[in-house]
Amino acid sequence: MSTDSLADQMATHLQATLQPTQLEVLDESWQHAGHAGANGSGFGTHFRVRIASPAFEGKTRVARHRLVYDALQKFIDEGVHALAIETL
Repeated sequence: MSTDSLADQMATHLQATLQPTQLEVLDESWQHAGHAGANGSGFGTHFRVRIASPAFEGKTRVARHRLVYDALQKFIDEGVHALAIETL
């Protein structure tokens, strides 16, 4: 089992998939305690991704977000409940 945090694992995957020029993955789960999808630990359910990538060039905001969602689908399937995306 990996000792990297889920945010680190997501960042590593985004690096490999979208080759971002800027990337920040923040676990904001603690801010959502008691909300739907929260697991009670304060970690691993709600994330914010700030990302800039050459892959976004010429794409709409919706298309940029779709690229990020598609890249992180395996994490969503494994329990990430919410993903806030800021494309730069």
